[in-house]
Amino acid sequence: MRELTYAQAINEALRLLLETDDRVMLIGQGVTSPWYVGTTTAGLIERFGNRRVIDPPVSENGITGVAIGAALAGSRSILVFPRMDFMYLAMDQIANHAANWHAMFGGEYCVPLTIWGIINRGGEQAAQHSQALQAIFAHIPGLKVVMPSNGYDAKGLLISSVRDGNPVVFIDDRWLYNLRCVVPEGLYQVPIGKGAVLREGKDVSVITSSYTVHEVLKAADECRGKGISVEVVDLRTIKPLDSELILGSVRKTGRVVIVDGGWKAFGVSGEIAARIAETPLIRELKAPICRLSLPDAPAPASTALEDVYYPRKEQIAATIQRLLEA
Repeated sequence: MRELTYAQAINEALRLLLETDDRVMLIGQGVTSPWYVGTTTAGLIERFGNRRVIDPPVSENGITGVAIGAALAGSRSILVFPRMDFMYLAMDQIANHAANWHAMFGGEYCVPLTIWGIINRGGEQAAQHSQALQAIFAHIPGLKVVMPSNGYDAKGLLISSVRDGNPVVFIDDRWLYNLRCVVPEGLYQVPIGKGAVLREGKDVSVITSSYTVHEVLKAADECRGKGISVEVVDLRTIKPLDSELILGSVRKTGRVVIVDGGWKAFGVSGEIAARIAETPLIRELKAPICRLSLPDAPAPASTALEDVYYPRKEQIAATIQRLLEA
């Protein structure tokens, strides 16, 4: 066990996958460039060569088609989009082809493809380079969607994604890359579809994922100083949701705040709220379900505006306190 940054954990997962399975390839713009993908792919092309670590021409739809074809032929490719926004350009391939082949051919064909999208929120990258699109891909049948919040989960979920038999959208957030945690050596898997309670609490459940987990944990610390016990639930997987974990936590506390790094309208927070509302548990709640997400507006290109656009610990803590006072 060693302490690694999130980016180092991703790099180790990629190296181990490439070392232990000749079918694995890494494909994507800038896989040789720290400006595009941080240090997550450092040293891989030198070790495995440009036939397995491929920096292709700029053609998102074409690259994705190639990766799908390779998956159908037996590879287990990892296709990286250094800005998740660029995945829009490959929607035909992802939604019409990768997601559907297994069902359309009665299970005879599989598309073992990991589609790795990186959220680049902040840094004044504005509306076309900052989008968190987890709700869009979770809406599509045939796709799984995972969003780790730390290096341990990132390594384990990436390995699970590559070993899955069909398409997995693996989403990470560049704000996570320098955060450190203890990560085991060697290959291990974190199961897709299983969340985790990161902190036990009795007054309110806060359900979240990815980088927002860290803002929630800071808010929970602030609330603890005011006598509020916050249970923090890390989804880890957006689709399939761990409904059993979510409902169990909310049943325990009687109050819920859902914090999502995407937009509120028609988003992940709405799906979670609906799942709670569709059970008898809704009658046991001590307060209305509360959702905290991005405002329904494109990402700004100003640091000052970014500070109020993204949910931060102060906003989360204030929301929790208002819910307890309701």
